[in-house]
Amino acid sequence: MPSYDAVDLALLTALADDPGATTVALSSRLRLSRNTVAARLARLESSGAFLDFDRRISPQFLGHPLTAFLEVELRQKELGRIVDALSRIPEVVQAFGRSGTADLRVQVVCRDTDHLFRIDAAILAIDGVERTETSLAMGELIPYRLRPLIERMRGSL
Repeated sequence: MPSYDAVDLALLTALADDPGATTVALSSRLRLSRNTVAARLARLESSGAFLDFDRRISPQFLGHPLTAFLEVELRQKELGRIVDALSRIPEVVQAFGRSGTADLRVQVVCRDTDHLFRIDAAILAIDGVERTETSLAMGELIPYRLRPLIERMRGSL
């Protein structure tokens, strides 16, 4: 597990507030030297603290306003090949291995329900996929966020 301190958490909080902040702006806000901020950002980056930029791009902007979740049951021994095939479907934006009745939870984005039907068919056509159960997201109630967790971590230091 990577180590962090109060300065790292303050830097992450500042970035959560303003993801496009420059090193100069961050150093001014946190009252740290620009070199310190740059070095901390580089260390955080190399330690895996930051996710890919495409997490910030809205699928709605790309013409895919609907999100659905597919619970996928599959032949366990073929998991690697199936995940590889899923990764080649552009509308698959995320997949999780699961415990429970379904083996995978796959998040997809689509233009409309007909498009979703075709994506589901493409997933079912992957050899080793045995069954899917699809749920359409009705709306995002709590967007992806980590700021409350960062704030809790800052309070515990």
